[in-house]
Amino acid sequence: MKAIILDNPEHLRLTELEEPPQPGLDEALVRVRRVGICGTDLHAFEGKQPFFSYPRILGHELALEVVALGDSSQPHNLAVGDRCTLEPYLNCGKCIACRRGRPNCCVNMQVMGVHRDGGMREWFTVPIRKLHRANEVALEDLALVEMFSIGAHAVRRAAIEPGEFTLVIGAGPIGMGTMHFARLLGANVVAMDVNPDRLAFCQKHVGVAATVDARQNPEAALRELFDGDLPTAVLDATGNAKSMMAAFNFVAHSGRLVYVGLNQESITFHDPLFHSREMTLLATRNATATDFEWVLASMAAGKLDTSAWVTHQATPEVLVEDFASWLLPATGVIKAMLTFDS
Repeated sequence: MKAIILDNPEHLRLTELEEPPQPGLDEALVRVRRVGICGTDLHAFEGKQPFFSYPRILGHELALEVVALGDSSQPHNLAVGDRCTLEPYLNCGKCIACRRGRPNCCVNMQVMGVHRDGGMREWFTVPIRKLHRANEVALEDLALVEMFSIGAHAVRRAAIEPGEFTLVIGAGPIGMGTMHFARLLGANVVAMDVNPDRLAFCQKHVGVAATVDARQNPEAALRELFDGDLPTAVLDATGNAKSMMAAFNFVAHSGRLVYVGLNQESITFHDPLFHSREMTLLATRNATATDFEWVLASMAAGKLDTSAWVTHQATPEVLVEDFASWLLPATGVIKAMLTFDS
């Protein structure tokens, strides 16, 4: 079977691997139909992804088809031929986070495509419990579910309220997914970025209330939008240390700041500012089954228009040649996708 391996930074290789064995207990053999290209994949390609080792088969935003099912110790609703998406977070079920119902931040977390091999291959076996059946959802949308689930989890973590003045910094796919779900909760969402084309996309396809150019006195622009006030919910999805530290300045007194993005650097802040505003600082990691179900229900109900999101698609042969170009802003990538259709 075809597989793409990231041997080391900036070196992707298309190869042939042996087909996987038949599924064991509580496993499903799945055919990979689509793989969304995530910021995690791009950062791994650059050599900038935390919690990562090489070589690795990337890919955790997946549209899958069930090929075979092993015996199961628990009931499920899957059948051969079903379309599914996958929670790629393999949690231990025993640590303190898992015992507290927070498997998304398991102490022993293994994320497919990061800690262990992912979906840039034609077939592989996965735990049945991590599959979400969705035959009514298009393949391209199925491969976007994990991305949207990150945003859905972030806004649930932020406890966004209807009508709340909410700022999302970073108009990459994760940031825009965060905007989508904050808006679905009724928030008054403002997008901030340094890229005017991305901000225009947010207005046209995400439906934000306003946009702010992060290069042009953003604090003043935010205050002008809301009669001198700052947002009570700020979510930074940039993964950029400078932006993450600057975000403290945009949070209202009594407000909260949520870090959606991840960075390898240390983050510092001015404690008197943090203290005087009685600010709440939160991190958000991965997503839960509840988030996946919310995203799938929103797609099924027509609440997510993804028609403009997938800007680039590639076969395995093309992907290994074009992947590096997807890092360049001039390429205009919103979401790139690997297709396995042979």
